[in-house]
Amino acid sequence: MEYPAPEYGLVDNNCPYIFEKNKLAEIAKARGANNCWLNLEYELLRGTIFITYQPVNNNLDSLLRDAQKLPLQHTIKADVIEGDVYVNPSRDTYGMFYEVSGDAASQAQFYLTDSVNHFMTGSVYFRAQPNYDSILPAAAYLKNDIRHLMETVKWKENK
Repeated sequence: MEYPAPEYGLVDNNCPYIFEKNKLAEIAKARGANNCWLNLEYELLRGTIFITYQPVNNNLDSLLRDAQKLPLQHTIKADVIEGDVYVNPSRDTYGMFYEVSGDAASQAQFYLTDSVNHFMTGSVYFRAQPNYDSILPAAAYLKNDIRHLMETVKWKENK
């Protein structure tokens, strides 16, 4: 399948972070959740990037543990889970990007933190039976959008 070339725009939504998102995605607030939890809905791809945000309050270790456990929940269906360390000192963002191959429910996950005040996670899910071959083009497209999102996150008090 062919998808449109991504065009990115800034998201500033009264949360402690900003980032750029693909204009193909619509922002929806996560139901019943923290005001800074967002869903980036890609109707054309039948997929969503779920974003959560939590302030760090002397709980960085537990936030990291929880974020690192999430990709492991897909090991039953995943063929491979690869983790790439992400470091961007100029934006004070550090984290991991996990790429999941196989018939897992989520094809990509990430977390970002400044290690002091902020903690963000994200994961991709599709509204379709997880069949890796059939969702591969859409999964690759959203993985690129996640990487762009990670590269453009900026914590507001660090402007």
